[in-house]
Parts: sequence; structure tokens; C-alpha cells
Amino acid sequence: MNFFQNYSSATAQSKTDAKAQIKPWVEKYRPKTIDDISSQEQAVAVLKKALQSNNLPHLLFYGPPGTGKTSTILALAQELYGPKLAKSRTLELNASDERGINIVREKIKNFSRSTLSASDGDSKYPSPPYKIIILDEADSMTKDAQSALRRTMEAYSKTTRFCIICNYVSRIIEPITSRCAKFRFKPLPTENLTSRIEMICDKENVQLANGAMNALIKASNGDLRKAITFLQSGANLHKNDSITVGTINEMAGRIPDETMEKLIKVLESGNTDDIEQVTQDLMNTGYSGELLLSQLHDVVTKNETLNLTTFQQSKISQILGTADFRLIHGADEHVQVFNVLLQIGLIISE
Repeated sequence: MNFFQNYSSATAQSKTDAKAQIKPWVEKYRPKTIDDISSQEQAVAVLKKALQSNNLPHLLFYGPPGTGKTSTILALAQELYGPKLAKSRTLELNASDERGINIVREKIKNFSRSTLSASDGDSKYPSPPYKIIILDEADSMTKDAQSALRRTMEAYSKTTRFCIICNYVSRIIEPITSRCAKFRFKPLPTENLTSRIEMICDKENVQLANGAMNALIKASNGDLRKAITFLQSGANLHKNDSITVGTINEMAGRIPDETMEKLIKVLESGNTDDIEQVTQDLMNTGYSGELLLSQLHDVVTKNETLNLTTFQQSKISQILGTADFRLIHGADEHVQVFNVLLQIGLIISE
């Protein structure tokens, strides 16, 4: 009997270990408590008070991707209800999947109407008498859907709290924003990203080559989720050696520094044929036009390679912004990149 019990428990443990190994690191190292959230002091302070008083307002979290918006509300739900009750008391939806009014009429209203599940009696958790609806990427919802959501928020405010999550708060209608406590989530500072990545490297036994950490920080641009995803992908490619700068740049689609330096020299020469050739080479290599504009913007604003005046920086930034707008709206990538490089070449040689 003991043999079978031991065998069964060993099998269960091995399955658990296997699941842990294949779990994405983004989920594996997602913050479990409010205290684990990095660099969002204002939101953390207010939510801690809400935990103590059980008085939670509707919430609106906005800011760039990978800054902890979804992780924060999920951690709050765990601390409010505990692991057992959180599943039945929390509804998480991604509005980018269903942008229209039906998501409000069907899923949100049905969950809001449903009876509260009974508390499990665990005194460790406050278990307040309301449910939480998490609406991620809400800025992709249509205006009609947002208007319907506003009416639902009014009708079920006694039994349901809403957490609206978006990248751009300007795309959320005013009747919703005025009903929510708003928190801006900032891109994570370099030191926070570095410490988190070092912790994961230590736990997963991952080695980074010289310069790889800086490359990872640059590629992620304050987005911790992106940094962890690149790290896991790099670890899968380099199981027996260190993750290199080249690997990270390749995964991120970033143009290597050496290539950018060559590009700057061509721009300084102002030679139209050379600019056309370098444009052709960049496009043929498969680099993203939007990413090239972003990296050019970094070069211009830091002004370490080029000795630009403030006026020149301003003119180039305007050109980059216009081209980025056109690319987002479907303009030809090759034409836009060539046009930008030509104009920058002219400005530099003035």
C-alpha cells in the first residue's frame, strides 16, 4: 500500500515539476502580491489602503505595455479573496478580442448579475461582498461598447467593481474615466528591470554575455514582459552557453549598433545614391521601418554621434513623427524610410 501511495505522490510531483518547467516565465514570475509590484508606488499605496478598508473604487490603469497593470489587479484579487475564491469572484476579459457592444451585453452583464459565491470562511482574506471585472485593452473598444459599459457600471456598482486597463487613456470616454480612480503606470526604470532579470537568471541558471544585459534593457524599452520573453527565448537558444548581444538584437528585430553607425556615416555624406543603397539593404534584411525610426529618434535625441543643433533635432524629430504616422496608416515602408533618410541627410549637411 505504501509503495503505491509513494509512487502516486512521486508521479504527481513530477507532473507539477514538468508544468513548472514549461510555464512561460512571464507567468511563472508574475508578482503574487501587491508588495511585489515594482516602481508603481502611488497605485500600490492606494490599493494597500483599499485592502485594509475593503472599500475599492472602480479603477483605471493606463500606461505602456509590460509595466504591471494586469499583474497589479490580479495580485489585488488574490489578496482580497484568496486563491480559491478569486476564480469565481473575478472575470478577466481582453477587449481587443471582442471590441463591440456584445461583450458588454453578454459576458459583462451576465457576470455582474450573477449571485456572489459564498466565502470559504478563510479569515486570512477580507473577501468583500463584490466581484471584480478586469477589462484589458479597453482602449480598443468601440465608443458604443464603452457607452454600454458605463451604464453597466452604474447599474451594478453595489455588487461589482470594474478595473479598466488600457495603454491610451485618451481613447476611453469621459463618462468612464470620471467614475474611476486613475493610475498611470510608468515604464520600469533600468535598475528595476536589471534586478528582476538578474533574479530570473539566477533562478533559471541563465548566463548573459558581456553587453547582453544592456541590449536586453534597450530592446525592452521599459517593458518587463518583453524583457522576460526575450530572456526565455534566448535561454532556449543558448542552453549550454551565454546569451549574446547578437541573439537579443535578432529576437527584438533591433538594428545592430554597427549598422546604425554605418547608416549615420552615409547620412553625413549626403550622397543620394548611397542613401538609396543603404535603404535597400535595410529593407531587404527585413528590419522594421517603425523600429528604424525609433532607433533614429534615439540617436537624434541623445545626440552623441551627431553634433546637431537644437533646431536640427527638432526638425528631424518632426520628420520622424510624420513618417511614423504614415507607416501606422499603411504607407509604403521603403518610400517612407528613403524619404526620411534623405531629409535627415540634407539637414545634417546644412
